[in-house]
Amino acid sequence: MTLLEQINSDMKAAMKAKDKAKLQTIRAVKTAFTLEMTKTGSTEIADADALKIVQKLAKQRKDSAATYIEGGRQELADVELVEMGFIEAYLPAQIGDEELTEIIKGFIAKTGASSIKDMGKVIGMASKELAGRADGKTIADKVKSLLLA
Repeated sequence: MTLLEQINSDMKAAMKAKDKAKLQTIRAVKTAFTLEMTKTGSTEIADADALKIVQKLAKQRKDSAATYIEGGRQELADVELVEMGFIEAYLPAQIGDEELTEIIKGFIAKTGASSIKDMGKVIGMASKELAGRADGKTIADKVKSLLLA
């Protein structure tokens, strides 16, 4: 089942359950998919592209929640965090810190990176390999810390 099919199925289930919050969030995801399909002129969306969109939407919710918390608007932050939870259900399981460290050490060895100047090569390789399983900022921070150590 593709991610788009899963979204459509979950949308129907949320409608039947009369779960307004989940339905609103799933509709936002589907709208993002539809916009991407319109942009490309396609009637389907590849799972890789759909995954990138879902990651982007989850990150937007996370950033919005942080902004609301800074502004003292906890009730708005709570709404964003609930939506983020619904969206993250479509993402693959995130990698743990120890596993990420080991994987990145492997990429550093493969590329022969020895200084911070080689950071781009390692991040590029890691981002492709770990798409959806680790946040780009987390990957970059880990690569930087390992290369500086």
